[in-house]
Amino acid sequence: MAKKKSTKKEFHENFIQEQRITDTLEINYMPYAMSVIVSRAIPEIDGFKPSHRKLLYTMYLMNLLKGDRTKSSNVVGQTMKLNPHGDGAIYETLVRLTEGNGALLVPFVDSKGNFGKQYSKDMAYAAPRYTEVKLAEVCQEIFGDIEKNTVDFVDNYDGSMKEPILLPTTFPNILANPNLGIAVGMASSICSFNLQELCEATVQFIKNENIDLCDYLLAPDFSTGGQLVYNRAELEQIYQTGRGSVKLRAKYRFDKKNHCIEILEIPYTTNIEAVIDKIIALVKTGKLKDITDVRDETDLNGLKIAIDVKRTANVELVMHKLYAMTPLADSFSCNFNVLIQGKPMTLGVGDILRHWTEFRVDSIRRQLIFDVKKKADKYHLLVGLSKILADIDKAIAIIRNTEEEKMVVPNLMTGFDIDEVQAEYIAEIKLRNINKEYILKRVDELKTLEQEIKELHETLKSDTKIKNIICKQLKTVAKKYGRPRKTEIIQEEEVPALTKEDFIEDYGVRLFLTEENYFKKIPLSSLRSAGEQKLKEEDSMLVEMEGTNRMDILFFSSMQNVYKLKAADVADSKASALGEYLPNLLNMEPEEKILYMTATTDYAGQLVFFFANGKAAKVPLSAYATKMNRKKLIHAFSARSPLVRMAKLEEEGDFILMRNTDKATLLNTDLIPANASKSAGGIQVYTLKKNSSVTAVYTKEEFRTENHEYYRTQKIPTTGHFIQEKDKVINSLPGQIALGERE
Repeated sequence: MAKKKSTKKEFHENFIQEQRITDTLEINYMPYAMSVIVSRAIPEIDGFKPSHRKLLYTMYLMNLLKGDRTKSSNVVGQTMKLNPHGDGAIYETLVRLTEGNGALLVPFVDSKGNFGKQYSKDMAYAAPRYTEVKLAEVCQEIFGDIEKNTVDFVDNYDGSMKEPILLPTTFPNILANPNLGIAVGMASSICSFNLQELCEATVQFIKNENIDLCDYLLAPDFSTGGQLVYNRAELEQIYQTGRGSVKLRAKYRFDKKNHCIEILEIPYTTNIEAVIDKIIALVKTGKLKDITDVRDETDLNGLKIAIDVKRTANVELVMHKLYAMTPLADSFSCNFNVLIQGKPMTLGVGDILRHWTEFRVDSIRRQLIFDVKKKADKYHLLVGLSKILADIDKAIAIIRNTEEEKMVVPNLMTGFDIDEVQAEYIAEIKLRNINKEYILKRVDELKTLEQEIKELHETLKSDTKIKNIICKQLKTVAKKYGRPRKTEIIQEEEVPALTKEDFIEDYGVRLFLTEENYFKKIPLSSLRSAGEQKLKEEDSMLVEMEGTNRMDILFFSSMQNVYKLKAADVADSKASALGEYLPNLLNMEPEEKILYMTATTDYAGQLVFFFANGKAAKVPLSAYATKMNRKKLIHAFSARSPLVRMAKLEEEGDFILMRNTDKATLLNTDLIPANASKSAGGIQVYTLKKNSSVTAVYTKEEFRTENHEYYRTQKIPTTGHFIQEKDKVINSLPGQIALGERE
């Protein structure tokens, strides 16, 4: 009979179970998240993640604390007994712990071979079959007295062996080395502190928890060195809350002979390749014009990034720009997230030291209990041994006259009134040691043991004595393994505050504005070798002026708008190019034209406006300065009458105003009072007849005449003077066109 084919509905009912998404997250996702948090990414109070702890303990079991180095592949293979992951992941963990890689301030692995470098992503480490490792000497402080039941042990993943839950570190390793981890929904980022400072701070904290940690724990210290910009307020926040950031920057020296900046130490958070790539990008975009070349010259002597600069460059300014624009200055964000008895907690430095002290007190107490038991057991045996001291011959006779071996111990117990353990110990004494001298020496130990056991019990009862032991161990660690700071501390006040203008290259430029509203910015250095300025057919130059690349450029339009543009935001041009078309560059209105251009760095000076109705206005240039750096200002000048001419005044000057090419007057701008409002209509400076207007305005130098003073007026308004015939001829007056009529 043929098997009945199942329907899609039956398949759905039999094999697919509907489940609420919240239940799915709780049943499937939450266990994974907790596993990552508790068993992978977040360090515990001993300063290790499980992967670190399993690796180091494996090396301890391999006798690599005192033995010779072995191949890394051997260590990786043995670690798989505790850490059921691939050899690649285990080897990466080993690499980070080595002295050769340089990631840790206090490395745990003595290494031989190429383990790459923490400060370079391109310097790859060699395969494990080529490198050799052993435990560094400092690991004596990591595994000290681990065999004395100082920490708990659990079964490994397959139950074939035991492994420690924590390692009994004699110093707060959690703060001695940097530790970064990303879990599910949380992360940990712990900076490292100098071992000497950390041990001293811990000692002082144990004695008095109310101390100011900043007085002893000066600042974080990183294996890559560099400089730390000291801000006490930020450090206090980190020490109290476990959150905050510290500012790091590179350390450099300047080679005057080769005019080269040599970067010797970089922030812990970056690498050589990121620094070089960023510098190259900034040079290509023209933001770092003083740099001519950058090279990676790192070798066996250590890190070095060589930056060639121009001989005219200000080296300090170049470095400050590099600090501001590249990873040569960076921040280390702190998030002191630590597992305390399986629970993630974000703790300040003081809280971490408090929990570590509690952990260490418990470890030492367990060690003391172990020692008491060992000594008590030995004391018990020696008490039994002392009982045969009075009659050794009796003991020998009992053993000799006992017919069966199994009765030796019971007969000794009966003959000397001792227990089975004592009798077993006496029975096992070698024949050569059954002499009065040997037994007397052993019995003499009773007094010493009794005193030692008494002292151990007293220590066990006193937290103060236990803490004194911790402090003594910390001082030993600091003396034996402490090293000078690698990261230099510099005060925040020593770091100059740069403005936005400091990042703009400062060089001379010449600015050009044409009648057709084309604009060019040409560096003076290239202008000297340039030919004639290229203009569009039938176009002509309207304004030409010199300035610097740091200037603000103001464009005044026919619609009473002023457009503001920073010279540095416009690309350098050449004489052979037409330049930028301003309607596109400034997003101008249709039919709007630029009438005038000026540039400034400090908005000093004044602008003078001459209108066709015979009025003039004088406005401080500062009226166009805005705190918000707006790019367009409306009502830049009065719209009541057509503008004939405007000009920037550095100081008061003479202008000649012409009325319908028949009369003119020369006046000094000192006669025109300043207006507070930039859109003011001004005051009447020229008295006009009906149907007449001011048609042109010249500077004194532009108007050619043998006698300028003939046209001068001493007060305003004025009716002007008739233009002499020869001056009309010289200046070709009938052909003049007013500025406001150019549209």
